Amino acid sequence: MKTNRQSCFRSSLHSPRLRGEAGFTLIELLLVLVILAILAAVVVPKFTGRTQEAKITATKTQISSIKSALELFEHDNGRFPTSDEGLAALVNKPGDLPNWHSYMDAVPNDGWGNPFVYRFPGTNGKDYDIISYGPDGHEGGNDDLTN
Repeated sequence: MKTNRQSCFRSSLHSPRLRGEAGFTLIELLLVLVILAILAAVVVPKFTGRTQEAKITATKTQISSIKSALELFEHDNGRFPTSDEGLAALVNKPGDLPNWHSYMDAVPNDGWGNPFVYRFPGTNGKDYDIISYGPDGHEGGNDDLTN
């Protein structure tokens, strides 16, 4: 009787019906991988775009806070920092300015980690320019941000 049970068990293991139900076919696994690749191709760029939007928003906010600090500097000292003094004049006292105060703890970098460019006098009738060269870090192009 023992041999009969063993032979039944062996034959059930080798049965095509049970073998087919034991796992996923290669086609099913490939189909799942294709679906995951399509989802990644759709989702990843959306998150990447959000990251760039966040960096642009952070840069615009930093430009706004630098503008406020420059206006306070001008109010206290009767002038804006020169191009040579740069934005460091908001953190460290440049020369002999009796009414100077520290206007920022540190000069921030833009959203991409690059320093802002400060020019005095500014262009296009502005008192000064505060410029971020954007994600490429190079002057010119549509990605530059300014006050």
